Amino acid sequence: MKSIRIFITVACLGLAAVVTQAFTFIKSEKLTRAVTPGKGFAVIELFTSEGCSSCPSADALVARVEKEVTDKPVYILAYHVDYWNRLGWKDVFSSAEYSARQNQYADWLNLSSVYTPQIVVNGRKEFVGSDESTLRNAIKSDLEIASKSELALNDIKVNGDNATVHYTTGAVNNSVLIVALVQKNATTKVQRGENGGRTLSHVQIVTRLKSIALNNSKDGTENISLPQGFDPLKWELIGFVQNKANGQITGATKAQFPSAMSAQVSN
Repeated sequence: MKSIRIFITVACLGLAAVVTQAFTFIKSEKLTRAVTPGKGFAVIELFTSEGCSSCPSADALVARVEKEVTDKPVYILAYHVDYWNRLGWKDVFSSAEYSARQNQYADWLNLSSVYTPQIVVNGRKEFVGSDESTLRNAIKSDLEIASKSELALNDIKVNGDNATVHYTTGAVNNSVLIVALVQKNATTKVQRGENGGRTLSHVQIVTRLKSIALNNSKDGTENISLPQGFDPLKWELIGFVQNKANGQITGATKAQFPSAMSAQVSN
């Protein structure tokens, strides 16, 4: 009987140790998950033009994706380049600044030339802008990679044709903060060029692009000029932190203008 009691006691102690170890593991796992840095994100930069006959399919693709990812940290920016303007139709949303940004990506990604439509995701991968499967796979994989830089845009104030926004960020080594003023949607009836006679729909049109030198400063306030007829419900701000050496985007967020936020709350 004594030996049986000893066996039972040892067995109970062993079981308790296993339970304690399992509890410790579960507790440790929860703590590890709790301290994991920010969620993944995907910054989708589309280079497009109303003068390019291949671009409407890419515009339509990002519009579909935008509707599907409203609850996810996916940020779409459509840059209308200006090098198609000489071929019969001047894209009203185009800018040489956006063409220059695309050429910068060509340098970062070791491309021999630029083209439209082109998509760049998180500054790291590029492909034809109408390639739906590649885009969806890129979004899925990047949402699973934790953000390296924290970023917040807040305290937005509109005063006439200007807005101010306060930003806070984490890692700033060799990086810049880029803030884009984005028009959520628009349509254009194209009169000439490759898309002559077509009415084109656009989403997430970049209309202002501001690069802010962080210089080891993790917070600050920046001015953004607003267009005539500005309607806060039709515009938003998207910000992201980008490495100056290789173009990789390490953190991103977006913010609504004050009356737009009030409208969302009331709805």
